[in-house]
Amino acid sequence: MSSMSKFAVIPVIDLKGGVAVHAKGGKRADYRPLETPFGPAADPLAIARGLLDVTGSTALYIADLDAIEGRGNNYSLCRDLADVLPTTTLWVDAGFSDADECAFWLPLGATLVIGSETLASYDNWKDIHANLGDGAMLSLDFDGATMRGPQTLLAETELWPERLIVMSLDRVGTGEGPDLDRLKSVCAREGERTVYAAGGIRNSGDLAKVKETGARGALVATALHTGAVMQKEIAALA
Repeated sequence: MSSMSKFAVIPVIDLKGGVAVHAKGGKRADYRPLETPFGPAADPLAIARGLLDVTGSTALYIADLDAIEGRGNNYSLCRDLADVLPTTTLWVDAGFSDADECAFWLPLGATLVIGSETLASYDNWKDIHANLGDGAMLSLDFDGATMRGPQTLLAETELWPERLIVMSLDRVGTGEGPDLDRLKSVCAREGERTVYAAGGIRNSGDLAKVKETGARGALVATALHTGAVMQKEIAALA
């Protein structure tokens, strides 16, 4: 386990049809335009700036829901975000299933997040990892007790990249709290890797519990929009 104690809160923005939406419980068909003090749902750039100001993060996680569901993509909007936020690293999940799909997004200069749920086989991950190395992050996508995608990804840790996300899809936006047991089990096997939690973070107390598991950061959306997690609390954790 790394001795580095800095804890990062990474803001998340979910894009659908060029609009920022509120992700809840992994039921993507039901996601509605986001209501947030950071700006109108139709202005993801303003929302992104607000999220980055509050968190002080050097990274912004973007879920391109259209790409994940195979209905086009928000590439041009992501490119606009990259242009106006030159000092921010974009972490993009666009439903990558193979190395060719990754190649399309590489000109963006983003960190590509490969979700286990969109990988058809372990070989697809091996191919992506061979091409991108630690330039790609792996998201282990859980729905309750089950991981979506090739189960070998969970068993074979030697091909885990430098950075991992433990994503509880069923808890996203629900206020149920993070899956701490799941997080502990992954952190116990991560070696020197950096693990981030995602899904269910309600407040700074949850962030402190996540930090105690050995995770080095958390992806947060709803708690930032509601003001349940604020700048001073994030500063105290870091």
